[in-house]
Amino acid sequence: MKVHRSSIPAVLIFEPEVFADARGFFYESYNKREFRLATGIDAEFVQDNVSRSAKNVLRGLHYQIEQPQGKLVRVIAGEIWDVAVDLRRSSRTFGKWTGNLLNASAKRVAWVPPGFAHGFLVTSEFADVQYKTTDYYAPEHERTIRWDDPALAIAWPIKGEPMTSEKDRGGASLAEAETYA
Repeated sequence: MKVHRSSIPAVLIFEPEVFADARGFFYESYNKREFRLATGIDAEFVQDNVSRSAKNVLRGLHYQIEQPQGKLVRVIAGEIWDVAVDLRRSSRTFGKWTGNLLNASAKRVAWVPPGFAHGFLVTSEFADVQYKTTDYYAPEHERTIRWDDPALAIAWPIKGEPMTSEKDRGGASLAEAETYA
């Protein structure tokens, strides 16, 4: 498995070795030992989530102020533009974002560490996204940062307005958001 660092070094992209032939393909989508070697983190993933979204749906930018979740994100059908925003005030990349194209054909997986907001935009007709989390969903601690906050200036690959939830439209700006130490 190859590991690539994004423009924010804590956010990693894992590229698995795919074995394909006339029957189809096989690849290892997660290996705890390889993950630990690449990240230095002995993560325990406690929850798996799957979402299906239509083209131009934008989900995020979500995080939990308590019980922060690390996320291992992969696309099992379709394609997304995946974004992570560093919300750790003590980090030299605080308030910075990184975006990565993830799709089912490339089979790449993104590691979004705790302390980051996460979101994605569907760029194909639909996308099924699966992600493992290092802590349980806690709605009382969930927070949202506006996807279109001018202070972040995220270069979402879309013309016009995306489809978003009411919760995501009501997100806070980075300046107003609760962040991590």
